[in-house]
Amino acid sequence: MRLASLQRSTPFRLSLTFGVLFIVTFIGSGAIMYHILRAGLAQEMDASLHELNSVIASTYAPDDMEDLIATLNSYVSLQTTKEGLYSLVDPKGVRLAGNFTAIKIPPGTYTIDPQDIGSSGSDKFRIEVTQLGPNLLVVGESFADMEDLLKIVLISLGWAAVLVVTAALGGGVFLAIRAQNRLDAVAKTMLDVSIGRLDSRIPLQGRNDDLDLVSMQINSALDRLSGLVEGMRQVSADIAHELKTPLNRMKMTLDDAIRGASAGRNIAPLLMDARAESDQINATFEALLRISQIEAGDRRQRFQKVDLADVLTFVEEVYTSVAEDNGQEVVLLAPPITEVLGDKELLTQMVVNLVENAITHCPTGTRIEMSLLPERGKTILKVSDNGLGIPAEERDKVFRRLYRVEKSRTTPGSGLGLSLVRAIADLHSAHIDLADNEPGLEVSVAFRPIGSELGANLTNL
Repeated sequence: MRLASLQRSTPFRLSLTFGVLFIVTFIGSGAIMYHILRAGLAQEMDASLHELNSVIASTYAPDDMEDLIATLNSYVSLQTTKEGLYSLVDPKGVRLAGNFTAIKIPPGTYTIDPQDIGSSGSDKFRIEVTQLGPNLLVVGESFADMEDLLKIVLISLGWAAVLVVTAALGGGVFLAIRAQNRLDAVAKTMLDVSIGRLDSRIPLQGRNDDLDLVSMQINSALDRLSGLVEGMRQVSADIAHELKTPLNRMKMTLDDAIRGASAGRNIAPLLMDARAESDQINATFEALLRISQIEAGDRRQRFQKVDLADVLTFVEEVYTSVAEDNGQEVVLLAPPITEVLGDKELLTQMVVNLVENAITHCPTGTRIEMSLLPERGKTILKVSDNGLGIPAEERDKVFRRLYRVEKSRTTPGSGLGLSLVRAIADLHSAHIDLADNEPGLEVSVAFRPIGSELGANLTNL
């Protein structure tokens, strides 16, 4: 990835922002720790200096200065002027003991430069001045050890800061490149789709992270888009194929009517045949339009609780006599009260299409059963028959618009009944399945429990 492209990428900018924030936080916390450590060491130094001063001062007696002088000189013999300061001066400023002559200053604790005592070097001293009778006792310690320790800490923090900066920027660039590569894969897939490669899909990393979840949603949407586009292509081809014959018949009928009118014959029967062909064509387009409206999902806003038992009972009452006239039987297997979230009119239409399909394509003596069964938290609506059934290799194709099984081409119909059933099932996030009823066909529609439709609908959008 080129640097200019990387700098414009959102993952890089986010990584850089959090990297800078992390670095600033580390430096700030390091500075606070350094100052706290410095203050603690200074406090410890004052305590140590006070303790040393107290030990030396305890040897003082007004009528005996020898112990004090001997103690002070013993400390002087153990340290150089650069390490420790010791001085005992009389009221006239004459040094009685120690390694330097202190200037007359009030009792207290002070920080002095080495030049103040006529010494060379750059390390400052912390001194404590105590009045012992007429004399002045000065005890001091160099800051050298403390400064050396603080220097080690500061160098350590500096190297740690270098490592943190390197890790933050390097890790940020690495993570940004990985994230950008995945986003580039999304962009490439969408570009492929925009130029007509509808089979292109976003590769998944298998981590189930947010980008994988978004990619799965996009792939699901592309699957649906691909299916819709393929469906449109199939519909266009099927319309051209299926409507060509009735349009030709209507043209031939009208041509006969024109010739009959010229010859003075009665052309009313021919015009009625042409109108029947026109009505059939109109009915086909109306069914296609209805399927498209259902697939648009607008009617999902009208969903409410629907008792499927009432729907099946209504269909049984309407089609029992129709089936009897055809020498068939429609049976409702005592359904329980089962509620789903949906559109009652469309659910009724779905069941009607399934029953009409069985009545139309099954021979005399067929038994058509409707039932409702609870299964693994779902509601299963079944419409089965013991007729001729549908071959296994044809079961997926029958949901295509205008598709008709070869043996059913001699029966009335447009090949849109099961397409409408599939559209209604998809609208309700229900799964439809065709199976062998041994003999005959079993159609199962599995509805989700009430409450789970929202998540399913969002997934399908």
